[in-house]
Amino acid sequence: MTEEAKLQETPAGLEPAGEGWFVVNVGDTAWATHHAFGSGCVFEGRESAPFPELGINISVMQPGQPLCLYHEEDAQEDFLVLAGECVLLVDGEERPLKAWDFVHSPAGTQHVIVGAGDGLSIVLAVGTRPETEKLFYPHSELAERYGASAEADTPEPQEAYARFERPQRERPEYWNDLPWA
Repeated sequence: MTEEAKLQETPAGLEPAGEGWFVVNVGDTAWATHHAFGSGCVFEGRESAPFPELGINISVMQPGQPLCLYHEEDAQEDFLVLAGECVLLVDGEERPLKAWDFVHSPAGTQHVIVGAGDGLSIVLAVGTRPETEKLFYPHSELAERYGASAEADTPEPQEAYARFERPQRERPEYWNDLPWA
């Protein structure tokens, strides 16, 4: 039988202190914010209880904020827009997204989602985690227009994100505008 994980309080919210099953509300879980890439909840304990098989999170972006840098990977990712409007940049194309649009991104697909419209966008992201992850961040003129391109082609996340500060483990300033607050 699997043990229940203990949830520990951190300045950013609750996170699991170890392995096991648990239940946590999005409004109570730990959050991270970034000036360029919006904010997001962190369900797993990145150091104490990482999820080895499946990544899952909810991200909130303001208009014009990308979710991350334009990239491709050797694993499947899927996205569900829960609220607001977004723009999907995928293999050099732009596609508008609205609430309840689903995006399937097979391995090898270059992609990023950018907040759009005139309010917050909320996106659920789910992705598999292979044992050895391979990423590629291409320099893309399209993604560059949205502030979502690596400066040069690289397979290294540290190089792609070198010009950005690390996310802050805290709730965003617009916390009270979110549906779970």
